[in-house]
Amino acid sequence: MKITAAITGVGAYVPDYILTNKELETLVDTTDEWIVSRTGIEERHILKGEDQGTSVMGIKAVQQLLAKTGTRPEEIDLVICATTTPDLVFPATANIISAAVGINNAFSFDMQAACSGFIFALTTGAQFIQTGAYKKVIVIGADKMSSIIDYTDRATCIIFGDGAGAVLLEPSTEGLGLQDQVLCSDGHGEPYLHQKAGGSRRPPSAETVAKREHYVHQEGATVFKFAVKNMADVAAQVMERNHLTADDVAWLVPHQANKRIIDATAHRMGVGEEKVMLNIHRYGNTTNGTIPLCLADYETKLHKGDNLIIAAFGGGFTWGALYLKWAYDPKPDPQFA
Repeated sequence: MKITAAITGVGAYVPDYILTNKELETLVDTTDEWIVSRTGIEERHILKGEDQGTSVMGIKAVQQLLAKTGTRPEEIDLVICATTTPDLVFPATANIISAAVGINNAFSFDMQAACSGFIFALTTGAQFIQTGAYKKVIVIGADKMSSIIDYTDRATCIIFGDGAGAVLLEPSTEGLGLQDQVLCSDGHGEPYLHQKAGGSRRPPSAETVAKREHYVHQEGATVFKFAVKNMADVAAQVMERNHLTADDVAWLVPHQANKRIIDATAHRMGVGEEKVMLNIHRYGNTTNGTIPLCLADYETKLHKGDNLIIAAFGGGFTWGALYLKWAYDPKPDPQFA
């Protein structure tokens, strides 16, 4: 009997501190109206405090996931953390999260594919389920983007926020879960969206810090055009090769980078806005956190057998789309509402 990898639970976490557009007006030359009209973002959550890294949010998301699904830490076989802002160069943030929540019988690693990292990690985790090697895999998407954002650069500081989400993958013999994927990358996109220093090419130094090279560098117009075309293309492609019409799709789950990119993707798919998961207005672009945060926000609206198209685009460039059949009906619990 064919085994597929199904999402059987979702957890999420965002920090308490909310950075509004009005506050950003005091930091850079921008306005609430300008930000909302061009991005759809109204506010974003920021992780504050010393020694507070991405793992802090990942730990909270995984703890909630384990509690909601009634899963013991020792049952987990594998943990993958998709992140662009790891706590440290090494060890992996996945290792740090696993140790903190008591996952001691699993191996864990990080995946870096910018904003596409979560769907790349989800596909990778699914392979371990589909082969029968593992029974329970946690995939985390988490980023503290505020740690690499220049809050004097209005082109980037208005976009990004901090947050984390996590999903549990388990085997299904009902044909639920991950059905198909189209994953792509093109390294020629490096000049348009990258971090100039901090890696082995340009290690941290007084010079790189003085030149503000440890922040996100983005050439917005180029990235926007590439993202609009490619995210829409792969979403349409995965529908076409699985013979899905817009009527067959219950939800589009898009990476929350820009409302206009989301709208273009939905239009290309022929999907109405009532079928589009949207929370960019609340969180901004949390990079690897956007898709699991959407799944968490909309979990009570999802039903077993729903067809989901998940699409993302990231720097470097990376992009892709997944076709997923949702595996369970809503299980409301006031504790996690």
